[in-house]
Amino acid sequence: MRPSGRAADALRTLILEPGVARHAEGSCRIRLGVTEVLCTASVEPRVPPFLRNKGEGWINAEYGMLPRATHTRGEREAARGKQSGRTQEIQRLIARSLRAVVDRKAMGEMAITVDCDVLTADGGTRCAAITGAWVALHYAFEHCVLKNAIKRNPLQDQVAAVSCGLWKNEPVLDLDYAEDSAAGADANFVLAGKGGIVEVQGTAEGAPFSDEQFLRLLALARQGTEQLFAAQRKAIHR
Repeated sequence: MRPSGRAADALRTLILEPGVARHAEGSCRIRLGVTEVLCTASVEPRVPPFLRNKGEGWINAEYGMLPRATHTRGEREAARGKQSGRTQEIQRLIARSLRAVVDRKAMGEMAITVDCDVLTADGGTRCAAITGAWVALHYAFEHCVLKNAIKRNPLQDQVAAVSCGLWKNEPVLDLDYAEDSAAGADANFVLAGKGGIVEVQGTAEGAPFSDEQFLRLLALARQGTEQLFAAQRKAIHR
């Protein structure tokens, strides 16, 4: 029995709420069980220097946890004067995941920054951020189309992410913190709607895991992301 009581192949309760940030061109709050992330997409009519005069756009991401996203207060990284390695790694992952499904030529020379702020953390925050960020990005592009800044929405596919792991040597989907902290192995799967793999981050926390176990985790991830893709489609067709 999992600590949450869920079946091995069950996601936590998922809620996607687009349009929650008044001033952002695109936004979405994602709730996955207790984990909650606010994703906002902001459009700028310029690109980084390395892309100037190349006729294509850029997607960047920033990620952070609010001080009381966890049981005890965490210090703001701004107060420390630098970001942690974990934060930098996660925001690069989010940005890569989004860029993988965008036609950047169709953007023209504009940049979009997606901010992912963790309101409550209970495991899977980077995966939730990617799933919610895609919805926010969709709405930002639709805003640009309405303003005649671009001719069409440059999104070519969906992208979503989910964690899987070995709990008492059995593959389970969508780890919460209690499971993640005691899992024998855990992996984050970033998958595209048409079936492609964007990125996989997997680690054995104890003994190495086998090819067979990895494939079972991948199968669970595909099952889970199909539900995430369906929720994304529902969120953009409200």
